Amino acid sequence: MNVTHSEFRKALGCFATGVTVITVDEGGEVHGMTANAFSSVSLDPPLVLVCVGHQARTHAHLHAKKRFGVNVLAADQRAISEYYARASETHKHAEEAGARFDRTSHSTPVLHGALAYLECRLHSAQDAGDHTIFIAEVEDVMVREGDPLLFYRGRYRNIDRELPATASGEHGNSADASRVNDRKR
Repeated sequence: MNVTHSEFRKALGCFATGVTVITVDEGGEVHGMTANAFSSVSLDPPLVLVCVGHQARTHAHLHAKKRFGVNVLAADQRAISEYYARASETHKHAEEAGARFDRTSHSTPVLHGALAYLECRLHSAQDAGDHTIFIAEVEDVMVREGDPLLFYRGRYRNIDRELPATASGEHGNSADASRVNDRKR
């Protein structure tokens, strides 16, 4: 079976994600890109991954610097996501989109107002098709209260409401879902 690019994108659009901005310091300038291909890999050691297209400007910076930040965007940071999703040569006017940055002790840019921030050191990189999977060890985190910016079926979304508890009193977990799906087969 041959899957078209359109079919593949449509299917993957059914998977709701959070939205991140990956940030790198290069010569005192903030370079960044919007990414939703981000995931945790391991708790011990704490590892995450981000997938970056070979043509993205940030791709070369991640290889060169070997250190980057992952900024999990809050619901009110859509303009920042859109700004860093653009394929412009530089991001010299990020403040116009509302982006302001602090620096860590390693000079990694931290986005003001992000829901969470992870400071990462490159662990490994693996080419996969037209992207590279960058796996990084998380060296520091910052978390604040708020709701995330979400992306689903090609559009930005917000969390509307929490789902009610299940009969067992739990909000549900993947083990419960697996048992239910196994019983249905």
